[in-house]
Amino acid sequence: MPNLNRVMLMGNLTRDPELRYLPSNTAVAGIGLAINRRWRNQQGEQQEETTFIDCEAFGRQAETINQYLRKGKPVFIEGRLKLDQWQDRDGNKRSKLKVVIERFEFIDSRESGGGGGQQQYGSGQQAPQQQQSQGYNQQGNVQNSAPGNAQNNAPSNAQNNAPQADPHQPIHEDDIPF
Repeated sequence: MPNLNRVMLMGNLTRDPELRYLPSNTAVAGIGLAINRRWRNQQGEQQEETTFIDCEAFGRQAETINQYLRKGKPVFIEGRLKLDQWQDRDGNKRSKLKVVIERFEFIDSRESGGGGGQQQYGSGQQAPQQQQSQGYNQQGNVQNSAPGNAQNNAPSNAQNNAPQADPHQPIHEDDIPF
């Protein structure tokens, strides 16, 4: 029987990343993510709930997250669920689900003064350069080119004709086409 363990989340950091190193000198960054959901109940009243999720990144990804992300910044992550189990001081069994980050994207906001793009980073990738906007998938393949490349200077017609959404407007469940 096939198995699948894939998580995709987009939200804002609830705290600054916490960077630590394992005895093997591998970097580990822990982040908290807040994801908001808005909907209308049967009476037509606007409802909102927030889900808080702990996430971990390892290696160069952890160092990049620690360097570039701060509390309140938006981020998109892909990863897998992991169940941590332990015994507390009283001998009680405890457990907690977290997401192990396998790939992430910086989501630029207007406050940051960026060019309004996204940067993607997978496991073991280099830190971003200020003048470049490169993306990497899990296999390390480049998905975007650096500015100045002919590939990046000729966006497709589909991108030019697509309606642009205001990133500060909340997206309602009714707005999603599926």
